[in-house]
Amino acid sequence: MADHGGSGRRCQLVLIASPLQGHMTPMLQLGTYLHSKGCFSITIAHSEFNSPDPSKHPDFHFQPLPDNVSGTDIVCASFIHFVQTYNNNCKPHFQGHLIKIINEQKDKSNKESIVIIHDHLMFFAASVASELGLPNIILRSSSAAFYPAFMIIPKLHQQGRYPAQDSSLQDIVPELHPFRYMDLPYNNRPVEETLRKITMSTPNSPPSASIYNTLEFLEESALTEIRDHYQGPIFTIGPLHKIIPTPSTSFLEEDMSCISWLNKQAPKSVVYVSLGSLAHVDEKVSTEMAWGLANSNQQFLWVIRPGSVHGFEWIEFLPEGLVAKFKKRGLIVKWAPQKEVLAHNAVGGFWSHCGWNSTLEGVCEGVPMLCQPFVADQQLNARYLSYVWKMGIEIVVERGEIKGAIKRLLVDEEGKKMRGKAMEIQEKIKIALSHGGSSQNSLIDLVDFILSM
Repeated sequence: MADHGGSGRRCQLVLIASPLQGHMTPMLQLGTYLHSKGCFSITIAHSEFNSPDPSKHPDFHFQPLPDNVSGTDIVCASFIHFVQTYNNNCKPHFQGHLIKIINEQKDKSNKESIVIIHDHLMFFAASVASELGLPNIILRSSSAAFYPAFMIIPKLHQQGRYPAQDSSLQDIVPELHPFRYMDLPYNNRPVEETLRKITMSTPNSPPSASIYNTLEFLEESALTEIRDHYQGPIFTIGPLHKIIPTPSTSFLEEDMSCISWLNKQAPKSVVYVSLGSLAHVDEKVSTEMAWGLANSNQQFLWVIRPGSVHGFEWIEFLPEGLVAKFKKRGLIVKWAPQKEVLAHNAVGGFWSHCGWNSTLEGVCEGVPMLCQPFVADQQLNARYLSYVWKMGIEIVVERGEIKGAIKRLLVDEEGKKMRGKAMEIQEKIKIALSHGGSSQNSLIDLVDFILSM
């Protein structure tokens, strides 16, 4: 890869990260990569809620933005209210910080350009950049498919095709093949309007460019659609977690004991269950999950976040008869080092909420998946896994179906075929990341583009 450090050009990058785990992680990974090029200084502007650990990133400057929100807000208030609140509260502090940087640059003989890179949930950054005459680049941490799917919803509303009738939910949306009406992100008007603002940034301050944590071959049709309809270059630089080694960015403490447990299991014998950092599940669903795992008679590693099952502190919802059964076949932890778990030879399947980071992490390790999506792009990602990439099974959370799906994944011939598909994709990803590959070329183009601004 070209080294730009000796070119003499310098740029001050201000990265605005969202406080959500699945958004903070790729932003810190992107910052680590760009800093390694030797021509960028990195400032991470972040809300005080879920702030990153500066000690893990000693080369970055960190700028907290007072937000007056807390973890209870994201659970108790609506997600949209949460997003609006922290955007409103962070904006004046971010603007003041940027004005300070601009004034400092005026006094320097060797001036550096200032470029804003912001997460798509932090839409206030685009309007501040526009007001101050600074270029802004948007990092979209969802799958590329989310944006065409989301932007078509008003048209479907006008034509009376959305929300879809129950009889039509399984039908493919003709303009969005291979996605079905049931895969579309939202069916709530107020949510759509706010998210349209988030998704498209503000009308008066379109981004100079967009960065997607994806790969060209994985989302070819969605990326073609985006390039046909939206201005500005598109950089596909994923998967970021494979680009450059970074310290753990987890907000939760990872239980490393699960690795030593995995070391004692047979190859490809364990199903790893984790529904991400945000999902909350009711007792009935959690109990069906538990019985399905128990009845499958397969080994499992189950991540249950404290407080993630409604009404319970941790695993008190488990029926007494299951606890003893679980000890023979499984391990339950509060949080796990997911990338290490998925790379472990003992893991034969990944039961996931299909958030984009988790999807990429599973795909990169060639691990077939059970898909239990909840919101946003997760239904689209589950459709990719099951229908397009053919390395996943969509599940309904009912104990009999779960038992069958786990056996299909770990034991049956179907699971072997899915593993073969997953490993084919894994090899293509390695090519994209190697010298001359699509992601590697896109990274080089991104660095050159920023330095030209």
